[in-house]
Amino acid sequence: MAHAFAADGEDLVAIMDDNERAVVAGLCLQVMDLVAPASVTKGEHADPFEAIVAGLGDLATDTEQGAAGVGVPDRAFGLDHDRDPALDRLFPTGNREDEQEAAEFRRFTEQGLRQRKHDGLAATVRLLEAAAGDRWVVPRREAPLVLVALTDVRLVMGERLGLRTDEDATRLEELVETLDPDDPAVFALSVYDFLTWLQESLTQALVGEAPE
Repeated sequence: MAHAFAADGEDLVAIMDDNERAVVAGLCLQVMDLVAPASVTKGEHADPFEAIVAGLGDLATDTEQGAAGVGVPDRAFGLDHDRDPALDRLFPTGNREDEQEAAEFRRFTEQGLRQRKHDGLAATVRLLEAAAGDRWVVPRREAPLVLVALTDVRLVMGERLGLRTDEDATRLEELVETLDPDDPAVFALSVYDFLTWLQESLTQALVGEAPE
């Protein structure tokens, strides 16, 4: 059973078993594929925990690849009509009143934002894979990167689950109570709740509050 993050000198440490860490790492890898800038080659990640979102839509996207800034079509910047709606949660529009201006703003800013998110998710996976025993150690200097990565994973999962308002969350929780325990949606919501708890735990440890 996971235990909340707690300060240990200059590190923040959570207790998580192999399966729990693998779930978080697998989701980070999928979101890495989703946000990968055009200059990053997306790969296939054979992760057994992709079943978390089975039936809820693939976390990956079909972004075209190409050299950064050279011959990259608009869809590589998420400017086409096939843009994954989860990307709009990760990269909100710069202008809701003018679609053309918003597209231009995205063209010049989104690649850099994608790279930063990609790097933060990669750092989180690296720390998860470096865990010794059940101790997931996050150095304080890297905690902000991990917090952003967990936020990004939660935003994508929230989009897949249709969680945009408090009412949506209540509706889904009521629906889950009527579903078979083996339904993928039940597992997906439990993982979303776990990520929420993990993120809050890391935040509390970072600012010096006692974990719940």
